[in-house]
Order: sequence, then C-alpha cells, then structure tokens
Amino acid sequence: MQNPRVATVSQLSDFDEIIDVRSPAEYAEDHVPGAISAPVLDDEQRAEVGTLYVQDSPFLAKKRGAALIARNIALHLENLFKDKPKQWKPLVYCWRGGQRSGAMAHILAQVGWSTSRLEGGYKNYRRQVLADLDTLPGTLQFRVVCGPTGSGKSRFLHALHEQGEQVLDLEALAQHRGSLLGNLPDEPQPSQKMFESRIWDVLHRCDSKRPVFVEAESKKIGMLGTPEALLTKMRASDCLLIEAPVHARVQLLMEDYAHFLKDPALLIRRLTPLLPLHGRQVLDHWQQLAEQGLWTELVEKLLIQHYDPAYLRSTSNNFIHLDTARVLKLGSLDEEALRSAVPLAQ
Repeated sequence: MQNPRVATVSQLSDFDEIIDVRSPAEYAEDHVPGAISAPVLDDEQRAEVGTLYVQDSPFLAKKRGAALIARNIALHLENLFKDKPKQWKPLVYCWRGGQRSGAMAHILAQVGWSTSRLEGGYKNYRRQVLADLDTLPGTLQFRVVCGPTGSGKSRFLHALHEQGEQVLDLEALAQHRGSLLGNLPDEPQPSQKMFESRIWDVLHRCDSKRPVFVEAESKKIGMLGTPEALLTKMRASDCLLIEAPVHARVQLLMEDYAHFLKDPALLIRRLTPLLPLHGRQVLDHWQQLAEQGLWTELVEKLLIQHYDPAYLRSTSNNFIHLDTARVLKLGSLDEEALRSAVPLAQ
C-alpha cells in the first residue's frame, strides 16, 4: 500500500480534487478555491474534543477524537467518495497539515488512490495568499474601467470576459455592487479571508503579458477591504472611461436594482445614512417619489444629486490617469452595445 505524499501550494492545480477536512465553520470562513468540504470532525465534535483536551486529558481527547474521525471518514467513503475511480488523485488539507488531514490522507492512500497532503495545511496556504497579494499586483498590467454609477462597468467586464479577456471582477468576488445600495438580496458577503482567496485565485492565473481589466473601486466594497497593493496598482494604472446618456443609465439601474422597486421602504432605509449630506427636505422628496412609484424620476435624481458628484470626486482624486483615459461613448448599455465596445478597449 502507498503512503500519502506531501504537496505545496504551488502544486494545487495538479490534483483532481482538493479536500478540506476542517470543520464546516472553518471551511465557511475561508478555504482553498475549488476545495470541497469533507470534515472529519463537525463543529460540535471539534468543540467537544477541544474541551476534553483542556478540561480532562489529552489522551482521552485523542481517543474520543480518533473514534469520531474514523466514523466520519467511513461515512465519506460510503457517500462522498464512493464513485471515485482508481485513478482519482486527491489533495487533503486541514488547519496545519496535522492529524485531521493525516488520518484522511492515510485512509485514502490505503484504498489505493494517489493521495497527497498539503504541506503546512490551510495555515501555510493563507500565508502564501497574503504574500502573493503583496507582490502579484505589481507584476500585472491593469486597465481600469471607469464611469459614473449605472454606466455598465460590471456588464462590460462580463462582455470582456466572454470575449477571452482577463478580468478581475471585484464586485462579483465580494458579492456586492460597491455602493450604499450594493447589498445583493439574500446573498451575504463572504468573509474578508474568502474575498482575498478569491482575488488570489484570479490573479495567480493571469498572464502578465496581457492586460487585466478591473472596475474602479474604492477601499471598501460593502464591508470588505480591497487589498492595499492591488488598490495602489489599480490607482496608478491606465483607465478606460464609459460615457452613456442618463436615460440609459437609469434603465440599467432599474434592471439591476429591481428588488427595491418591490420594496420602497427598504430603499428609503438604505438611503437614510445620506440624511446629514443632503438634508431632510431632499430625503423626504426621494421618499415621496419612491412611495408614488415614480422610479425613473427618482433614479435620475439620485444620480444627479448624489452618485455622479460623489463618483467624480472619488475617481478624480484616486485614479491618476483618468484625465488621459480612452473614452468609450455608448448610446445604449444593452448587451449588444457593450459587446461591440470590447474591441475599443483592447
């Protein structure tokens, strides 16, 4: 029977499957991109063994843990891994590359699968992510897609990606549209660690000889922080500027934020933090428009009175090459118009 091998973070792409054997809570906070969850101890079991270790004895904790781990691995073999072929090549990791991954990797190897353990486990992976996020942005050439709110920047990134361009869609990775109203309905943001893992996963696959298109973002996307080295490189990069008529932007925003049209009260609650900036009279007027269902008028006023001035201040101060940006003048923001604009960005 073969024994498990040891693999490094640089070899992640060499495996058919990456197996995270940590608890579900650990996996939910962050995990190697693409890894599946196959816990050898669930959250309650992990807490139970930990308490036993501290309050009673390491020996009893290890004995109890071994019984639970053996039982859980058996369940995974009977369910999660039951249809894996003999040629299957998995990589297993836990927190530090210790007992939890060791137990799973040993059993999988004894079955006959070509199994490896991640050296240093998740902890070593996380260290590599942070190191790479400090250095990778400096090796890549970015083109920053700018434009006022509703100008179709995210949709344009999607069109670029569809035509084979390299794209870093930070708002998609953060699960947030990047503004006061940017929370996606029924879709909470990932943890900061998971956000960074997702960015790392995109960047380390990019070809440094080709541009990486990214939307102009601020330091925060919802509750998540953009990595400092990435933000610095973006702000010093060449820009593209989308210009579109207000009516087209209003139409796009009404499509993207349709959930607010069904719940005017939610929209008003989300706009409340703007009270100190715009005053009660303006907020009351916006509320009246929402309650009356005058959405086109409301969205246009939000753009002209709040979003456009705020975006102009932010981008002008932060993106040093905005004045020399290549301008993409679009009469419409539908899919065909955005696809047609892709060659102009290349």
